[in-house]
Amino acid sequence: MKHLIDILDLSVEELQELIDTAKDIISNPAKYSEKCKGKKLATLFFEPSTRTRLSFEAAMMELGGNVLGFSEAQSSSASKGESVSDTVKIVSCYADIIAMRHPKEGAPLVASMRADVPVINAGDGGHNHPTQTLADLLTIVREKGRLDNMTVGFCGDLKFGRTVHSLIGALSRYENINYVLISPEELKLPEYIKDEMLIKKGANFKEVTDLEGVIPELDVLYMTRVQRERFFNEADYIRLKDSYVLTLPKLESAKSDLSILHPLPRVNEISVAVDDDPRACYFRQALNGKYMRMALILKLLEVK
Repeated sequence: MKHLIDILDLSVEELQELIDTAKDIISNPAKYSEKCKGKKLATLFFEPSTRTRLSFEAAMMELGGNVLGFSEAQSSSASKGESVSDTVKIVSCYADIIAMRHPKEGAPLVASMRADVPVINAGDGGHNHPTQTLADLLTIVREKGRLDNMTVGFCGDLKFGRTVHSLIGALSRYENINYVLISPEELKLPEYIKDEMLIKKGANFKEVTDLEGVIPELDVLYMTRVQRERFFNEADYIRLKDSYVLTLPKLESAKSDLSILHPLPRVNEISVAVDDDPRACYFRQALNGKYMRMALILKLLEVK
């Protein structure tokens, strides 16, 4: 039985298989409308979410399956002190596959060790968010036509940004990717990510604090919000939250085919005026997430 806890659980060949399936779903939705008839997805969300949870639910429904679960820890037996292990053991009796989000790093891995059905990590603390990475990869492929030979800028909260960590891990297996890491000193990419995914693999990367100075170089710009929920100190959050705000004037020096991604939710880091720029991909990116989650559910349930 296969789970998806870390994006590196999937080989490059498996990633391509999922991308190809997602493209086929986009082209032939009716072909997939009953592929999961009689199957149930449990969404165990111990942390708030809009896009990811509803995307999983929509994905399963569009495959003809059903959904059950909860959207916050307070509405589950976790509020009574039940362990993650016990929760997933019980839910395994009711569902065919589980999508789980948890504020603690490693919780979905623990769940996968106890569950009797496939477990998908839908985000664990500041660690990993592999299905967002699947959405990111499909978006890059659909916008750029490739996953190699490009310069990708990551901007904002690179310390706690699990979407950043997962995407860098995925891209580290493709050829000739240049990484530009744009953040305040306090929110730099963790050393272990740099060591494992960049330095050991001989990747070309640089760390800067100025977005405008590097934006002309970029083929892809991955914006992130500074996450209040990851800070222990409110004063630090307030000081750093508006470190980078992408506006139309700042895009004047950018490439005409720049692709702007954001895992959402957005707060202030991208001006709403940017939304109408053809380079803004983040709403298309959210839709791509549904297609990739459909492909992933089919793969983990071994539905042909």
